Amino acid sequence: MILIDPPAVPGHGRMWSHLVSDSSLEELHAFARALGVPERGFERDHYDVPERLYAAAVAAGAEAVSSRELVRRLTEAGLRRRKRAR
Repeated sequence: MILIDPPAVPGHGRMWSHLVSDSSLEELHAFARALGVPERGFERDHYDVPERLYAAAVAAGAEAVSSRELVRRLTEAGLRRRKRAR
């Protein structure tokens, strides 16, 4: 299942959502490609998606969930990849 959280992260003059899969990275990459999200938007376990694509992602089948729910389901699926400590 593809999941997306609300656009709540500011950056580069706009708000961003996170797009993840709780099934596989292959599913995530295919969905992001179909949505038109550039590969450079991928970071470890998610895509950063600009607010302007949020509604399109939901219309294409992404489940809208809270940020907390997104992280919980990603972690339970074993797909969470945290940033390395410096």
